[in-house]
Amino acid sequence: MVVVPLGTDAVVTGLPDGWSTVLSRHFQGGRDLSGGQWQRISVARGLYRDESVVIADEPTAALDARAEHTGFAALRGLDGRADQRITVLVTHRLANVKHADQILVLERGRLIEHGAHDELMALGGTYHELFVLQASAYADEGDERDTVPA
Repeated sequence: MVVVPLGTDAVVTGLPDGWSTVLSRHFQGGRDLSGGQWQRISVARGLYRDESVVIADEPTAALDARAEHTGFAALRGLDGRADQRITVLVTHRLANVKHADQILVLERGRLIEHGAHDELMALGGTYHELFVLQASAYADEGDERDTVPA
């Protein structure tokens, strides 16, 4: 089960009724969680449930870098499943969609580009521009400590 690597096990064991705990103080006896805890639970539920389509809108925005990496590694691990679920991921963090079969680039509600990562990078359009811009934030020219081995 996906909950252990995401750290969801620690969240659930801290709840009075475990996975059966009602979440949100809007309900009698419900418990509130932090943003990161909510996202850990949501990602784990999405990965655990056997649904044919999973839609996630910025599913890791409140997670730390390690938990985010683990969550997306788990999503990529579903690629080998025989039933092949469809995951629709809405995100501004382009590194998170690099391994997607299809990437749709929207601008002002209109589809302006689509394809796999390598295709969009070769196209040199908006996706390429934004991907390079985001990647450049992780590297400081002249600082070899920031380079990632190929």
